[in-house]
Amino acid sequence: MSKLNKDVLSLILEELHDNVKSLYSCLFVNKTWCNIVVPILWKNFLKHLKVEKKSMDIIISHLPNETKEFLLSKGIDLKSIVQQKPLFNYFNFCKYFDLFRLEGIFSTIEDVEESKIPIIKNEILKLFVNRNKVYTHLYISQQCNLQIHLISEAEYCFSELKYLHCYGNLPKSTLVGLAGICKSIKNLRLEFCNNNSGAIKLIEAQRSLNDVIFTRLMTNDESFCRILEVSLVKHADTIKFLKINWKPVTKSISYLKNLISLEIDSFYYSNLSNCSYLENVSLPVLEFLKTKRISSKDLVDLIENTKGHLTEISIDREGDDNKRLIQAIYQNCPYLKYLKLTFNNSNILALENLLINCQYLNGLIIILGNELDWDNLFEILTELSPANLFKFKLFFAWHSKVPTESLKLFFDNWKSRCPMLLQTNYENMGYHYLIKKYKAKGIIKKYHYSSSESTFENFEWI
Repeated sequence: MSKLNKDVLSLILEELHDNVKSLYSCLFVNKTWCNIVVPILWKNFLKHLKVEKKSMDIIISHLPNETKEFLLSKGIDLKSIVQQKPLFNYFNFCKYFDLFRLEGIFSTIEDVEESKIPIIKNEILKLFVNRNKVYTHLYISQQCNLQIHLISEAEYCFSELKYLHCYGNLPKSTLVGLAGICKSIKNLRLEFCNNNSGAIKLIEAQRSLNDVIFTRLMTNDESFCRILEVSLVKHADTIKFLKINWKPVTKSISYLKNLISLEIDSFYYSNLSNCSYLENVSLPVLEFLKTKRISSKDLVDLIENTKGHLTEISIDREGDDNKRLIQAIYQNCPYLKYLKLTFNNSNILALENLLINCQYLNGLIIILGNELDWDNLFEILTELSPANLFKFKLFFAWHSKVPTESLKLFFDNWKSRCPMLLQTNYENMGYHYLIKKYKAKGIIKKYHYSSSESTFENFEWI
């Protein structure tokens, strides 16, 4: 029974892996709890440890005696840096390797001649990269200035890598080198600004890509984007989550039949191709769709071919009349739970049909224009919102003047419904007092003000 209890406790504490404060508290309950929590904390310790001298002390304390003697022969006396031996061999628990954070910790080295710091770095890297270590996550950026694939025994450490995040303009040789070592990556995140053909090699080398994210790719090279898309098609059976920041330049998306989530932001490439490669694309199991700067016409075709499984749709800056788009949503997405969309006087009738047909709606992010019939909007929301809809984010156009009486009527009519969670970017003294009043009445459960558009990106309510 005690064995079972320990196993159950391990599962519970694993759920706190991102709650460092709570995990630290659990360390002091008893020896059993401590033995369970330490491996959880140190799985990704470079994230949890602050970049300060104490972090370097902990790392150096793990150096073997022969290494300390070697450093001493080079005129580096570590006794002045750290003396205490660690209670655990913490490095045995490490599964995440973040080179960017490690460089930050290196910057805290003191009382050592600058010319000798590379010697210490090299010995510390041996703690992290050796044939006894197996990592599941790797984070690497151009600031690291390190050809990680050339480190001795790197092929042992990263042969079972599941997650790779590359940031910045890494050398092509680095990505090609990683392609030769890493074959089992499931989650791949590439953030770079240049046409790095090494990314193609890395993608093609994988056996079971599941989640792929491209961001910050800024290029006018349509042929490069085409090659990237073709490389993704080779993983059509396994890719379920895809995020790209260019408008597709091939029919590649149509081959990814198992996509559950698709994000497209064509901010840098709105004029990359005049052709639409989203027409007649059928994604039968798609549940999450997020787009920016994609035309309503393209999105209508896509949504009409999703077989009714969409539960989250976030559409920003579609750039044209979206009445037909809203119609496609309420006719083809009966199980929709969350929606972000622009509404104005021209499509307010479509909002009525949306609320009537999408009875599972739980949250709305509404982008609102300047010229709007506020009374009509709020009346539609109060009279037609499904019973489960009580989460709202209202992003008003700058210089909008929302009549206080319209808002007051909206809140008064909501009193018989579930208390709302509300976030807006609208603020003035009268509005502030109005919100305070209806919070006191229990009509508004929680309210959050933010002027930042980024806080209106996701379906998360504070």
